[in-house]
Amino acid sequence: MSEQEACVQKDTRMLLQDTMQSSGDPGDPAAWLRETDIVSYDFPYAGQLLAESFREWRGLNVPPFAKLWDWCVLNYKGKWIEAADGTGAQSGLWRAEWEKGAAGSLDSREPVTFAAEVPADSSGMQLLVIPVFTRSKGEIFALLGCAMPAEQYELGGRHTAEAMAIHYQTCFYRRFEHVFVSDLAGVHQHAERESSRRSLLFQIVQRMHDNIDVNAVLTEVIDSISAMYPGARLELFMSQDHRSTHPQVKPLPLRWGQDDVCAKAFKDGRVTLHAGRDNNSVEIGLPLGGKQGIYGVFHMMLDKPSFPDVDLRFLTMIADTAGTAFENAKLYERSNQLIRELRMMSELTQRLNQSLRLGDIFQYAFEELLEMFGADYCCILHLNEEKGGLEAIACNFPPLRGEIIETGKGLGGQVYALGEPLILSEYRNTAGVSSRLMTATESQSVIATPLNVGGEIRGAIMLTHREPHYFSYDSFRLLQAMAGHIGLAVGNARLHAEVRYLANRDSLTGLYARHYLDEEIKERQTKDFCGTLVVVDIDQFKMVNDTYGHQKGDKILKQVSEIVKSSIRQGDIAARWGGEELAVYLPQLGIQQAQFVAERIRKRVMGETEPRVTVSCGIAEWSWTDERISVESLFYRADMALYEAKNNGRNLVVIDGKNSDVSIKNP
Repeated sequence: MSEQEACVQKDTRMLLQDTMQSSGDPGDPAAWLRETDIVSYDFPYAGQLLAESFREWRGLNVPPFAKLWDWCVLNYKGKWIEAADGTGAQSGLWRAEWEKGAAGSLDSREPVTFAAEVPADSSGMQLLVIPVFTRSKGEIFALLGCAMPAEQYELGGRHTAEAMAIHYQTCFYRRFEHVFVSDLAGVHQHAERESSRRSLLFQIVQRMHDNIDVNAVLTEVIDSISAMYPGARLELFMSQDHRSTHPQVKPLPLRWGQDDVCAKAFKDGRVTLHAGRDNNSVEIGLPLGGKQGIYGVFHMMLDKPSFPDVDLRFLTMIADTAGTAFENAKLYERSNQLIRELRMMSELTQRLNQSLRLGDIFQYAFEELLEMFGADYCCILHLNEEKGGLEAIACNFPPLRGEIIETGKGLGGQVYALGEPLILSEYRNTAGVSSRLMTATESQSVIATPLNVGGEIRGAIMLTHREPHYFSYDSFRLLQAMAGHIGLAVGNARLHAEVRYLANRDSLTGLYARHYLDEEIKERQTKDFCGTLVVVDIDQFKMVNDTYGHQKGDKILKQVSEIVKSSIRQGDIAARWGGEELAVYLPQLGIQQAQFVAERIRKRVMGETEPRVTVSCGIAEWSWTDERISVESLFYRADMALYEAKNNGRNLVVIDGKNSDVSIKNP
């Protein structure tokens, strides 16, 4: 044996020893890993792994004389994958020959040796194709092609090449095990990450659904996303129906840019992603929605170097969960609001029904509406037919209280004229609209509704606030419902006033009835210090009826009644005492002033009636210095004075004898 051959065998033994050491100890805890193997189903996908193992294998220590050999690796079908030139020139030329030899090796499952034919100057090279088997079933999953000088082949080069093929198999399986373990570790890490995120999601969901407060839900989801991405810039744009004091919750812009991610996310209801121009940042729009619609959108800005991986699926799950929790909290809030509204309606109706006085009803409604809606100003307009406009009957802006507003002018006048409710969120930016109340109080938001009484519009109700977008649609709708209850109460008060008017009035003359006069005198006697009663009787009225008929007599009675009403003050009370007798009570007037009033009535009746009639008057007074005088006694004394006037020739004014014996006779 030559020295060179002995050297080759020594290097081969060392290579085999390294290969055996690399195969591992059976007592190794990781021995189970070495039982894993590549199977035929994996062969078509192992090309890259074969090439990577080939490069690694070529980089390891090999016998010095073998470093100049040319090598290639072929796949399980004998197709060339990659080559490594020892000389850097020939291996590509032997590709076809290696593939031909690989076909024979696949058939025989043995190494195949053949002499190089191409190129012509390579006749001294020996080519060798060695199959590489799987370690469990012994299937050929790769082949190694080798080109060496013929003299080295004769000196044991084939054995060295076969040993190197076994070493390649070891390198392949080491990389295969690494990939396998890496995949397992990746699966394990992914499972741990998913488990951690599921746990985090469960905690977030639990905390969000534990809260039935809308603001608490929004705060929770903002804090959760901020905890996951601490350096991210996060904002939440909410629709105008929701107001929040959280600094990161803002109203939804009314105008979006054409390519705005928030606009796309809100309109499409899907997560929208947009990379920055420098590709160093990412912008995300996450819709916040539930079954009933989209309520808002999360806007996230992240730096890619700080956040290379963004789990959109996880963020989407959080946003969807937040949307559901928000919707549940909103529904709960809405149900509480409906209960509150029903309670407020009940309380308002109950309070309105406590009084049938129109002024009290408007005052109650004014106070309740201010408190209920949290408005800065409230103005209730009511039609005043006598003054020909809408009267500001209740208003907490003093300069406007009691003012008459022309129908069709201003917001309140338009609401009354059109009969339609109104809502404005930004008065300053609304063209073609003017309002004295809004301008003077610097209000921006207003809701208004017509006041419908018995199917007829009789006024308008306005509520204003200095902040823009203050009133929601729910407030707008609630005001209309409240206006219905107020209108019903106003209608009841008007009906009651009409019934009371009819009950207290004489149907023929329009004067008060006697029972009303009795009640008023009794009440006046408890508050005033004096008063005078004048009883007026038409002289010889029976003769008038007999001469002209009862219809003419009724006309004469109406004429005298009109003269009496127009001859007294606004606070005086004129009533029909019975038949052709009328009575006038003059509160806080003494006997002398009453005498002039009675004389004015007497003279006007004598000059203004057609046919001409005359009246006689009896006067009686009371004062706080007298002993308590009943209404009956006051009427009796006035009636006695009237009786005296009748006996003295009629067409006279006679004062009760208790006070004076002066009589004013007909001139």
